[in-house]
Amino acid sequence: MKESDFIALDQKINYLLALCQKLTTENRQLRQREQSWIAEKAKLMEKNDVARTKVEAMIQHLRSLEHES
Repeated sequence: MKESDFIALDQKINYLLALCQKLTTENRQLRQREQSWIAEKAKLMEKNDVARTKVEAMIQHLRSLEHES
């Protein structure tokens, strides 16, 4: 191999290393965002359950008032 081949190979290796580091960072950021979305989804589902329970209780209360009349 000529010296220019080694230089080209070295450049390609450096490029791949930089790309790997960039992708690793991006992957870490995406995983953090995913965890954030998962936590937000859990909070929203909990709020939805609370709201559903309150609405069901109100409906039952209205039905009981209706039967009393």
